[in-house]
Amino acid sequence: MAASELYTKFARVWIPDPEEVWKSAELLKDYKPGDKVLLLHLEEGKDLEYRLDPKTKELPHLRNPDILVGENDLTALSYLHEPAVLHNLRVRFIDSKLIYTYCGIVLVAINPYEQLPIYGEDIINAYSGQNMGDMDPHIFAVAEEAYKQMARDERNQSIIVSGESGAGKTVSAKYAMRYFATVSGSASEANVEEKVLASNPIMESIGNAKTTRNDNSSRFGKYIEIGFDKRYRIIGANMRTYLLEKSRVVFQAEEERNYHIFYQLCASAKLPEFKMLRLGNANNFHYTNQGGSPVIEGVDDTKEMAHTRQACTLLGISESYQMGIFRILAGILHLGNVAFISRDSDSCTIPPKHEPLSIFSDLMGVDYEEMCHWLCHRKLATTTETYIKPISKLQATNARDALAKHIYAKLFSWIVDHVNQALHSAVKQHSFIGVLDIYGFETFEINSFEQFCINYANEKLQQQFNMHVFKLEQEEYMKEQIPWTLIDFYDNQPCINLIESKLGILDLLDEECKMPKGTDDTWAQKLYNTHLNKCALFEKPRLSNKAFIIQHFADKVEYQCEGFLEKNKDTVFEEQIKVLKSSKFKMLPELFQDDEKAISPTSATSSGRTPLTRIPAKPTKGRPGQTAKEHKKTVGHQFRNSLHLLMETLNATTPHYVRCIKPNDFKFPFTFDEKRAVQQLRACGVLETIRISAAGFPSRWTYQEFFSRYRVLMKQKDVLSDRKQTCKNVLEKLILDKDKYQFGKTKIFFRAGQVAYLEKLRADKLRAACIRIQKTIRGWLLRKKYLRMRKAAITVQRYVRGYQARCYTKFLRRTKAATIIQKYWRMYIVRRRYKIRRSATIVLQSYLRGYLARNRYRKMLREHKAVIIQKWVRGWLARTHYKRSMHAIIYLQCCFRRMMAKRELKKLKIEARSVERYKKLHIGMENKIMQLQRKVDEQNKDYKCLMEKLTNLEGIYNSETEKLRSDLERLQLSEEEAKIATGRVLSLQEEIAKLRKDLEQTQSEKKSIEECADRYKQETEQLVSNLKEENTLLKQEKEALNHLIVEQAKEMTETMEKKLVEETKQLELDLNDERLRYQNLLNEFSRLEERYDDLKEEMTLMGNVPKPGHKRTDSTHSSNESEYTFSSEIAETEDMPLRTEEPSEKKVPLDMSLFLKLQKRVTELEQEKQVMQDELDRKEEQMLRSKAKEEERPQIRGAELEYESLKRQELESENKKLKNELNELRKALSEKSAPEVTAPGAPAYRVLMEQLTSVSEELDVRKEEVLILRSQLVSQKEAIQPKDDKNTMTDSTILLEDVQKMKDKGEIAQAYIGLKETNRLLESQLQSQKRSHENEAEALRGEIQSLKEENNRQQQLLAQNLQLPPEARIEASLQHEITRLTNENLDLMEQLEKQDKTVRKLKKQLKVFAKKIGELEVGQMENISPGQIIDEPIRPVNIPRKEKDFQGMLEYKKEDEQKLVKNLILELKPRGVAVNLIPGLPAYILFMCVRHADYLNDDQKVRSLLTSTINSIKKVLKKRGDDFETVSFWLSNTCRFLHCLKQYSGEEGFMKHNTSRQNEHCLTNFDLAEYRQVLSDLAIQIYQQLVRVLENILQPMIVSGMLEHETIQGVSGVKPTGLRKRTSSIADEGTYTLDSILRQLNSFHSVLCQHGMDPELIKQVVKQMFYIVGAVTLNNLLLRKDMCSWSKGMQIRYNVSQLEEWLRDKNLMTSGAKETLEPLIQAAQLLQVKKKTDDDAEAICSMCSALTTAQIVKVLNLYTPVNEFEERVSVSFIRTIQMRLRDRKDSPQLLMDAKHIFPVTFPFNPSSLALETIQIPASLGLGFISRV
Repeated sequence: MAASELYTKFARVWIPDPEEVWKSAELLKDYKPGDKVLLLHLEEGKDLEYRLDPKTKELPHLRNPDILVGENDLTALSYLHEPAVLHNLRVRFIDSKLIYTYCGIVLVAINPYEQLPIYGEDIINAYSGQNMGDMDPHIFAVAEEAYKQMARDERNQSIIVSGESGAGKTVSAKYAMRYFATVSGSASEANVEEKVLASNPIMESIGNAKTTRNDNSSRFGKYIEIGFDKRYRIIGANMRTYLLEKSRVVFQAEEERNYHIFYQLCASAKLPEFKMLRLGNANNFHYTNQGGSPVIEGVDDTKEMAHTRQACTLLGISESYQMGIFRILAGILHLGNVAFISRDSDSCTIPPKHEPLSIFSDLMGVDYEEMCHWLCHRKLATTTETYIKPISKLQATNARDALAKHIYAKLFSWIVDHVNQALHSAVKQHSFIGVLDIYGFETFEINSFEQFCINYANEKLQQQFNMHVFKLEQEEYMKEQIPWTLIDFYDNQPCINLIESKLGILDLLDEECKMPKGTDDTWAQKLYNTHLNKCALFEKPRLSNKAFIIQHFADKVEYQCEGFLEKNKDTVFEEQIKVLKSSKFKMLPELFQDDEKAISPTSATSSGRTPLTRIPAKPTKGRPGQTAKEHKKTVGHQFRNSLHLLMETLNATTPHYVRCIKPNDFKFPFTFDEKRAVQQLRACGVLETIRISAAGFPSRWTYQEFFSRYRVLMKQKDVLSDRKQTCKNVLEKLILDKDKYQFGKTKIFFRAGQVAYLEKLRADKLRAACIRIQKTIRGWLLRKKYLRMRKAAITVQRYVRGYQARCYTKFLRRTKAATIIQKYWRMYIVRRRYKIRRSATIVLQSYLRGYLARNRYRKMLREHKAVIIQKWVRGWLARTHYKRSMHAIIYLQCCFRRMMAKRELKKLKIEARSVERYKKLHIGMENKIMQLQRKVDEQNKDYKCLMEKLTNLEGIYNSETEKLRSDLERLQLSEEEAKIATGRVLSLQEEIAKLRKDLEQTQSEKKSIEECADRYKQETEQLVSNLKEENTLLKQEKEALNHLIVEQAKEMTETMEKKLVEETKQLELDLNDERLRYQNLLNEFSRLEERYDDLKEEMTLMGNVPKPGHKRTDSTHSSNESEYTFSSEIAETEDMPLRTEEPSEKKVPLDMSLFLKLQKRVTELEQEKQVMQDELDRKEEQMLRSKAKEEERPQIRGAELEYESLKRQELESENKKLKNELNELRKALSEKSAPEVTAPGAPAYRVLMEQLTSVSEELDVRKEEVLILRSQLVSQKEAIQPKDDKNTMTDSTILLEDVQKMKDKGEIAQAYIGLKETNRLLESQLQSQKRSHENEAEALRGEIQSLKEENNRQQQLLAQNLQLPPEARIEASLQHEITRLTNENLDLMEQLEKQDKTVRKLKKQLKVFAKKIGELEVGQMENISPGQIIDEPIRPVNIPRKEKDFQGMLEYKKEDEQKLVKNLILELKPRGVAVNLIPGLPAYILFMCVRHADYLNDDQKVRSLLTSTINSIKKVLKKRGDDFETVSFWLSNTCRFLHCLKQYSGEEGFMKHNTSRQNEHCLTNFDLAEYRQVLSDLAIQIYQQLVRVLENILQPMIVSGMLEHETIQGVSGVKPTGLRKRTSSIADEGTYTLDSILRQLNSFHSVLCQHGMDPELIKQVVKQMFYIVGAVTLNNLLLRKDMCSWSKGMQIRYNVSQLEEWLRDKNLMTSGAKETLEPLIQAAQLLQVKKKTDDDAEAICSMCSALTTAQIVKVLNLYTPVNEFEERVSVSFIRTIQMRLRDRKDSPQLLMDAKHIFPVTFPFNPSSLALETIQIPASLGLGFISRV
């Protein structure tokens, strides 16, 4: 179709923009040919009329569909042009935070100016072995491609990294080298890869500097060749450097710095070793303070100096050479401070005793005066004479700077040479990968000689790049058999010819340098005369005669001619160099010696390849006998030669291109400046690649991909079985112009824009289908809605009509009710009105009648009262008159009676003196007294009443009551006195009156008190009410507090429970970490063990080859052998003589002892800290005692020797005595012939038992004596073997003397053997003593601990009992006593059981001893003659009872052990055993053999069999370790063997599930706990090997089956791939599907079940398999942008559901395997959930709990729509997610550790199989073993 047909309404285009370079717009109407204006709508909402160019009539660039935006490969874009490339890079960089993008064969890397977590070792492992197109773009993918092609094609490779300063070239090259160092490893133990990486800090310090664009800008180019051997492991490297910017040494622009090394030196000036350099602050030196920016933010120059020195040390540069380098660098700084004073216009001088020059001379070791002279003078040589001419101040300053630059360049070259020497390898190099880190195209406001050379180099590289791209395109077309048409591409050969051809710019520059009076101006004129108007690429500026313009491939550049000649000459005065060569400082002349050799671009190397040039940017100084013309080569000439050599190297390799882009000039992270980016894209050749690709057929699809993507455009009848023919038929219908596409062998090639057209057709078809689906769905929804509404309307009508009827009925009812109410209401109103009137009338009448009656009553009452008043008044007047009359009469009578009484008184006084009168008076007085007594009694009663009333007044007036009582007592006294005298009665009456008054007063006071009490009561009640209110408030607060306390308690309980759960989880994690660490140690140990075995085999093979010279064994071999000798050699030394050293193949005990030591070490680490401290103290005391004993031994050695001889004699006599007693026993038995002799109660039987007991006791004594004798023997040999550090020198001299005395080799060998046996004996004895001491100490510590616990418990009980009441105390003491007795009873029962076990063990030993005695009797009987047998018949006593039943043991001879191991382990085929025999049969057989050796009490046999078994299993696994069945089979049998050792160990914890018969089969003599630990470690190693085998089998299937294969057909569409899947990257592998993975899982599971593996162990294996599947799938998902889509999430979830279904079918849902897939499940869900609003963000944060923040953000950034109907994730949404997850504390690691192995456990699984029922099949070839 025509291109103009694509410009329809709503089509999007790119239009130029001065600000954004390109701006997007949308067509508002269709374009028709001939239109001059396009109506566009911009994205910011404005409308625009875009006028077409009337000459070219070019339409604006079309924009790619949204689904193609953000692609990994720019060539996958349908429209290949500048705005599409720029937009794709911007979207990936800004929105997706992706800095790498492919552009065909080029990797475009944009500097993020931020540290990204995408360079870790996990990322390296993820990219290792992957095809370049399978993963997201990355520098590691390019490095892997280069490494893979080097190995596959056996061709050298190059990685060319270019870009502007600050674009990240050095970092990219560094990461590429790190990848090679990590993936390949080193071929030797010298860690060459570390040295290669260590060269970076050195080269950065001396070759990098801060510029305005970059803080760490490389100011030189370098090409590093990393060498590999035939196994493609790094063996060395070499470095080639280009065009060092020497001018930076003496001059820096504003805000720039000199080379880093100068500032590092100044920052470290205070170090002691740098005092002699006399440095200071960098601002004090002219060469470091010109830029005004001596410090880089975030960089510590002191630390960087330490890193530099560390790297120098690693590369073999000694400390002396390092200090020499620093001296020279410090000298350069001091040289820059040398000042000149002008004497006249043509001469100058240096001030006398100038300090900077003096320091420079001291550091350089040159003469001060001579250096001062030649800095101010120069020598001019003619043909006849030599002149010394003074120079001006300016010339002197330039000469000083030239000298400084020359010294620095020489030093730089020297350092590069030494780095190359350190990286050089003696091994022959097989291939190499070169990494070129070179400057990119540069253009500044002022461009000089350096920019000219840089751009010249970029022209050469661009030409090579264009040719390579053109070549790849041609190869692709030829491979697909497509007609090749010549593509017109930019060839920059004319520009290169302009620079380097004859009479080119460089040639004219060199020629002008040879002219005596040549200047920059004359050279410029020659350039104008030669090239102006003759070469289209050469121009002259309009306003300048000292500049020229060259049209480079990237842009026009104007060069200023000023300084070209001086920089090209690089002139340095020869006299100054001679002064430096005569230096006393040895290192300085080294820099200037053999200049020709240093400058030569070629020299021979050991590998035969062309070496790298040294620094080319330096002048060449010849030998003294040569002329200047012979040896002076210009800088341009050297650079041209080096560049030609570089191009030859690159052309001989396969290049890979990395183009680094600087996104902005301000170093802002993730900020994209379109103008700067376009400028660099044009300069680096990316757009040229796009143009070359667009000129041909840039879009390429395989037939299957095309069919899958565009199946929607085909009708059913168009689909054929042949996919290729189907695609051809469809394309002929869709695209009429056949020139727009071509059919290749495997691919369809499209021209630019055709894929977009197909995408448009596909989108239109899908849109039409969507509209049809929407139409149908909406019609169905509306119809359904109408039916619902109609049904609802009918229902509403029915209910409304019913409601209206009900309302009318209600109205009628209300009307009738209202009538009735009205009737009754009206009647009520009338009746109420009548009643009111009647009641009012009655009330009026009653009030009126009452009023009249009251008036009459008042009148009658007044009359009656008047009569009464008159009566009372008249009576009062009469009484008053009467009282006055009576008073007068009484007064008269009193006066008369007084007179008469006086008279009578006189008479009475006379009569009173007589007795009778007294008696008469006394009788009268008694009556009166009686009367008074009665009165007193009455008064007492009144008084008591008053007292009772007074006592009720709340005790307020107690004091007054006491007073009344005292008055009462006085009254009683007065009554008594009244008996005597009547005068006392009056006083008593007065007292009573007083009492009455007091009573009245008391009553009044009582009233006042009661009032006070009432007031007090009211106040009290008020106070109580207030208190009650406060109490209620307090109660409420209390209830609130209680409620709060309860809630807090609940919260605390919950938090404690959560904390407990978390702590439990943490402890479980710690336990798993410890297990994992321990198992990793075992894994590392097994790897080292295999390495040791391999080295041993290599040594054996090397030993078989005779070599000249002295052959020396490893000194560590014997020490290791003596250190790790197995402890079971005690028995060997007892029964066997000293023997020679066994061959290396038989040194099995070494491995076992190492296992046992490892197990002991782990056990010790698990003990408590206090116990550890006590044990250490105890061991220190033992060591001190042993040292004291060893010091005393030499003094008493003579006495010990005598004691030994006596002991030997005693032992010999005791031996003879035992033999005699044994003979007597035999005689006693032979003499007795009666049957009752052997009865248990017979004398012979008793004699036999006594003798047997004595023999056993003597045997024990003899063993102890043997141990003592052995220890004495050891003490003898300690004099020869050096033991203590203090006696090392003396012992060694003695040993040397002894060795010198032993001239015979046999004596030396015997001495060595004796020493070795002594070491073994010492170690075994020390180990046995150590174990016994440890066991005793452990038992004592256990007893002490138990006693402490018992003591504490008793004290607690005592304290509790003392607090209890007596009755409870008695009950508690009884309870405690019962508990104590119960515990004692249980302890006694345990002791009884132990004693029973001991008795059984002793009985078995008795049987063994009796059997030995019987064997001795049989031997003795053989010696007796037949006649004696006839005369004296003997009936032997059979002590051991012969078992008739099979005891579940297998007997074999010791010499058949190797045959047993060979048939049962080494040559056993697992498949036959698993199918035909019971699971775990080899384990059962081995255990039954161990049982028999235990039954015989043969520890040597037990240890030998177990050691042979373990080593044989290791050999089998080493030989067939890649076979899953073999590894699974021996893992199952090792676990079964371990379970048998536990089940029959006799420990109660393992005997719970045993039958009584199985308990009888328990081991009786040996505790094999240590070997159980060894077998457990072996099982762990086998499990780890099994996991590795599983991983190797599953790894190729996972990505293809879980991600790439479409399990649900048609869900995901295939997008264009571009050139990212290159032919060289695609391997011929079978396509795996999910069914392949499930079949493999079924195979694994069936094999595990057939081998009888424990169910718990199967669950752990399945969990590990699922973890591998989930981790590998998620890691690939995180590194593949094309996999992050909605449809792929559905595919993953379906695949995971199939895996879960497999778990359910196998009943493995409880294995924890499903949980390992949780990160993958959440990642799939994350791809499918809605990602727009804040609620969506909250849901994602809560859902993705198993994913880290980095993984969530990565998935969101990688999310890519496959169809136009999907939407991308916005940047704001991703930031919202990051803000919500910022508090989450998780690992910053992006990828999961796919190599992680969960710690394995082996739960005890007892077997119900009876050992006596096991039958041994004949197919195993074990006929030499017999059942017992």
